[in-house]
Amino acid sequence: MRDAVFPAARPERVVLVGYGPVGARLVEGLIPAVRAGIVALTVVGAEVEDAYNRVLLAEYAVGRADRERLDMGDRAVAEDAGVVFRLGAAVVGIDRARHVVRLHDDERIAYDRLVFATGARANVPTLAGMERARRDRRVRSLTPDGLDRGASPLPGNVVALRDLDDARTVRSAVAAGSRIVVLGAGVLGVELALAAAEQGAEVVVVYHGDIPMGRNLDTGGGRMLAAAARAAGVDMVAHARSESVLLSHDDDGHARFDALVCADGKQIHGDLLVLSCGVGARTELAASADLAVSTGILVDEELRSWTDRDVYAIGDCAHVAPRGSALPDGRVPGGPSGLVGPGWRQADWLAARIAAEAASAAAATPALADARPAVVMLKAEGVDLVAAGDTSAELWDAAPHAPGCGDHPEVTVWADPARGGYAKLVTVGGVLSGFVTVGFPRLAAELTLLFERGSELPADRSSLLRLDAPDAGAAVTGDPFAPDATVCWCNGVSVATITEAAAAGNDTVACIGSATRAGTGCGGCTGRIAEILARTAVPV
Repeated sequence: MRDAVFPAARPERVVLVGYGPVGARLVEGLIPAVRAGIVALTVVGAEVEDAYNRVLLAEYAVGRADRERLDMGDRAVAEDAGVVFRLGAAVVGIDRARHVVRLHDDERIAYDRLVFATGARANVPTLAGMERARRDRRVRSLTPDGLDRGASPLPGNVVALRDLDDARTVRSAVAAGSRIVVLGAGVLGVELALAAAEQGAEVVVVYHGDIPMGRNLDTGGGRMLAAAARAAGVDMVAHARSESVLLSHDDDGHARFDALVCADGKQIHGDLLVLSCGVGARTELAASADLAVSTGILVDEELRSWTDRDVYAIGDCAHVAPRGSALPDGRVPGGPSGLVGPGWRQADWLAARIAAEAASAAAATPALADARPAVVMLKAEGVDLVAAGDTSAELWDAAPHAPGCGDHPEVTVWADPARGGYAKLVTVGGVLSGFVTVGFPRLAAELTLLFERGSELPADRSSLLRLDAPDAGAAVTGDPFAPDATVCWCNGVSVATITEAAAAGNDTVACIGSATRAGTGCGGCTGRIAEILARTAVPV
């Protein structure tokens, strides 16, 4: 009788669909496992470009960042380790029973684990004049270049600023000092408007609501931001319901944007229309494979699909929710975060988990911790705005001295419109649960630290205002330069990590980014990184 011969254990086959910022982070985390031969990773991406940071597209579009600053990861290093890339390709079908994905060119790729990092696409509003440009989100793309395209392309000089081609169009308009109309006043729209105006463009922001950044700010903070934007040269048009676009035609018959038409009849003319109307998760491929979807691909706390435990989702396409948490009407609370920081943390955790399980060491990875609170920092010269937590409580919602109201929110508000200063603090039991600041940079840094640590505020809230006084008379409650203080919220990088990198010879913001990843996300922390470097510099 011959001895039995057992085949060598093959590597775990992982197929990643999507090669944006979050997908690139997963690739980076899996490189050691690929190099060790325990994971075989294939990456499918619709764009032919290497992964780049979409959060910084506005910086590139206005000329404040060069193309190299957007680059992420190192494909050459990944390929050298054994990662296989299929760029300029689209997955058009998934056979979950056979564990195979089919590409647009009919190539089949087998998998043991399938990871969606398909991200989100820009919302195209239903405006008369470009109806066919709006994509039916239920229809999956059969070609890489059709991933976000409707039945017809957007008219000329209309962009959504979601890829490099859009950014190059905006860059040319800014360089020419053109008139740019931004439709929508979320964080990215406001940042783009302020940056473009600073670079010499004529900019008008059009939005339906009462205030800009309505998802992040209370009424007072929003009105202060609008005033600051107008002072910076941006025309802010509130309560404007856009209904259609007027198009002109060049000698070749190509339609180009001429004006935005609002419900009240006013026409807002411009040379370029930038759509900043939010995003929606790309879920159509998952839905076509009968995976559970809501506002994103439904995954549990381990990022596994509700439907198939061999399928995962991370980043802007992932709707993380406990299994069985759907409401009676079918809706599932929550949704994709829309921020790059949580996506990167998901990618880091999943890479560690896949590598550990492939090496039969699943216990090596703790549970996914994705509870870091979101802090929004507006990147704009001369406009200091920070918001965090829940600020929905209003000033007189609860009588602060009423018996038994300790669990109710307590609200403190300061407003100085003439000088551009506004702050709203919401506390529960003395602990900061949310805040908005405009025009108070030192106060914002202090509140961010207190919010991160769940610390109590001083009994005399007004003492915090002294942080931004010319003589800075108030002592901070917490040291913003304490070793454990978070500097980069996107990557979770602390003061201690940056200080150690600086001591190792990384003496510029760019070097710190390369060494620690700090500042490579939204870029809102680069000022603090520079301040830390200045404090740690050795005098010559």
